[in-house]
Amino acid sequence: MKANLITAFGGPEVLRIGEVPEPKPGPGQVAIKVAYMGVNFAETMARRGGRHSEELPFIPGLEVSGHIHALGEGVEGLRVGQPVAALTLSGGYAEVALAQATLTFPLDEASEEIDLATAAGFPTIVPTAYDMLVRLAHLQPGETILVHAAAGGVGSIAGQIAKHLDAGLVIGTVSSQKKADYARSFGYDHVILRDDFIKKTQDLTHGRGVDVVLEAIGEPVRSQSLTVLAPFGRLVIFGNANDEQGRGQSLPQNPGNFLVESKAIMGYSIGALSVSDPHLVADTARRSLELIAHSQVKIDITDILPLEQAGEAHRRLETGQTTGKL
Repeated sequence: MKANLITAFGGPEVLRIGEVPEPKPGPGQVAIKVAYMGVNFAETMARRGGRHSEELPFIPGLEVSGHIHALGEGVEGLRVGQPVAALTLSGGYAEVALAQATLTFPLDEASEEIDLATAAGFPTIVPTAYDMLVRLAHLQPGETILVHAAAGGVGSIAGQIAKHLDAGLVIGTVSSQKKADYARSFGYDHVILRDDFIKKTQDLTHGRGVDVVLEAIGEPVRSQSLTVLAPFGRLVIFGNANDEQGRGQSLPQNPGNFLVESKAIMGYSIGALSVSDPHLVADTARRSLELIAHSQVKIDITDILPLEQAGEAHRRLETGQTTGKL
């Protein structure tokens, strides 16, 4: 089969199409004939040799949609030919990908509402936004939220889910005015440029600050976000785009700071959680599919490229050219 392989760490050009053996599902796994694969910033970090990179050579790709091609031993409730979406966690940039049956989600009942392109864009971003707001931050009706990178994949979903949960003021930050105009269509009351978010957030909240911040950029945005948290505010970290090696400035570690200010810092990784508690992720994914099927959340697929252009997809992500889901 064809796959986009990474044989050396580096820029987008290291992604190369090659012929590799078709994978066979082991116990509890399914093989999926891939129709579409979602593209994620985490995959660009793995390609560069970040902390969570795999051993070379490897096939990146966290999420796919398509049809079940083969079933491994012990798999029940799924069938060959069934339309599905799946968290693959690796290997998605290929004509056939493996996934755990637990993290494979049938689309039969929702096939009219959710096409395969949309389905490939859901497994990482919608459960991530849902888990952060519902299970982690416990966003309450009327609370104020600030989402960084509001025009991106998770950001475009988080604004919609916040509104679905009856949040009060929903604020997003973006890196350009063009992205601000785009992000406003996803539930945000205000979209502001990130360069001046501290002052503008304080102005919009009349000095009180916000109850929840979602942040995946890294420093200095991360530490700055603490300053706009209201009492009992929660900063939820789900990525580190500015410093994939973890060498940059870190948040203050003295617990006394948070004791005095009554604030909390939380972390979220759908990849790690899928390994440690896949059934919890699967439950969130099923809830997420319901939101999509009932049009309470819309995934905006802004561009579709062929498998051979995975390097171009990475280049667009890394240069900040994308909005929504690629």
